[in-house]
Amino acid sequence: MKQPVIVLVRPQLGENIGKAARAMLNFGLTEMRLVSPRDGWPNPSAGPAAAGADDVLENAEVFETLAEAVHDCANVYATTVRKRGVTKPVVTPEEAAREVYATAQNTGARSAYVFGPERSGLETDDVALARAILTVPINPEFASLNLAQAVILCAYEWSKGANLAQPTVEDLLPPAPQDELEGMISQFEKVLEPTRYFYPESRAAATRRTLRNMLTKPGWNSLEVRTMRGVLSALGGNRRPKNTEA
Repeated sequence: MKQPVIVLVRPQLGENIGKAARAMLNFGLTEMRLVSPRDGWPNPSAGPAAAGADDVLENAEVFETLAEAVHDCANVYATTVRKRGVTKPVVTPEEAAREVYATAQNTGARSAYVFGPERSGLETDDVALARAILTVPINPEFASLNLAQAVILCAYEWSKGANLAQPTVEDLLPPAPQDELEGMISQFEKVLEPTRYFYPESRAAATRRTLRNMLTKPGWNSLEVRTMRGVLSALGGNRRPKNTEA
């Protein structure tokens, strides 16, 4: 399935192009197209900012106009606030991602996310070329996303359907059997009794019940039970001999 294209229109700083490439590759996007970058291309400032996303930069294509950059794209999304005099459907990054996938699956056509210059954003003529305006709910008193942040928002929503590998998660150990929990609870009580923790006697049963509820709530596994019992033994004065492995 074809990925969407990230199109940067008249980008100003090489560092921002590099950061956009880094944002893209984090979420599985690899095709960048540049429209008339201010300082030309390639730009030596882009590489360090890309933090390893060098393939994205090396394969970036440069075009003179936006129309040329999106010539093969069925869906073109202008990432901007709505411009006066331009009437377009307005979608969120999530809605755009669904449309991108539907278009790719149904027709095999590709789509493009278009981002404007850092200072001014897309011009009205750029927005007029797009099929839809892509925007996000944002604080109206501080609507200030930088280029890489805007790319991340779109790339992340697209990545949800891309089956990217999740970070490794440690497998949880099974819960400890009840007899191990009972042993730990009994040891707690044994350590606490000499301290008169369960005094007065009239409250002892309720205090023991509260302690039991607290200790059975976390869902301890066997390793955690053994660790806690080791702590209780140490607090109770039962020191392990030196040079003895756990």
